[in-house]
Amino acid sequence: MRVIAVASQKGGSGKTTIAGHLAVQAERDGAGPVALLDLDPQGTLADWAAARTATAPIFAVTGPARLAADLEGLREQGVRLVLIDTPPALTVTIQPAIQAAELIVVPTRPSPHDLHAVGGTVELCERSGKPLLFVVNAATPKARITSDTAVALSQHGTVAPVTVHQRTDYAVSMADGRTVMELDPDGRAAAEIAALWHYVSDRLEKNFRRTVFASGGQGAVRATAHAFGRRVLS
Repeated sequence: MRVIAVASQKGGSGKTTIAGHLAVQAERDGAGPVALLDLDPQGTLADWAAARTATAPIFAVTGPARLAADLEGLREQGVRLVLIDTPPALTVTIQPAIQAAELIVVPTRPSPHDLHAVGGTVELCERSGKPLLFVVNAATPKARITSDTAVALSQHGTVAPVTVHQRTDYAVSMADGRTVMELDPDGRAAAEIAALWHYVSDRLEKNFRRTVFASGGQGAVRATAHAFGRRVLS
C-alpha cells in the first residue's frame, strides 16, 4: 500500500482540492482501491466526500492518535493507495502523516506569501527524511510569477512539471462532491490532473526503486518496505 500526504502550512494552498482530485484520478487509472483520509479538523474534505454520489474513493476521517491503526485497517482491506489531507498548520497533527507517507505533495500558490510559508514544510520533511514534491497550484496561465515560483521552489525540492491553473471548474466540481474529470472529462482541468497523477505515480515508483537498490538485497527490501507501510511478497 502506497501512502501520500498532501501538506502545507499555508491555508488556502489547495491541499483538499489536490488530494481529492489525485485520489479520483488514481482510481480511474486503475491504481485502486484508493482511500482518502482527512486529518484536517475543518472537515472540508469530509464535506466533499459526503456530497459525492460515486462510491470511490473510500473516505474516512482519522486523527493523529489512530492514524497508524486506520492505515493498517485499510491495508488489511486491500487498499492499494492512500492520500492523507492535512491541516493548514505545522502542528503535531501533521507529523504522523509525514511519518506514514513515502511522498509529501506540497501545493503552493504562485505568491510571495505562499513561497515564504514553504520553509516550515520543507524543514519538517527534511527532518523526517521524506521526499517532497511541490505542485504549483491555482496559477494564472502565462503569468511570469508562475514560472518564477517554480524556479524559487526548485531551490528547495522537486517541482512537478505539471502546473494546476486557476479554473472555475475546480471550485464548481468540489462544491457538489465531484472533480473536474467528472464535470468535464475532456476539459483542460481534467487533462492537468491526469498529467499530474501520471507524474506523481511515476515519482512513487522511482522512489521505491531507488530505496530498493540502495537497500541492497531482498531482505533489506522487506525491511525498508515495512518501514514505509508497504507489504512486499516473496
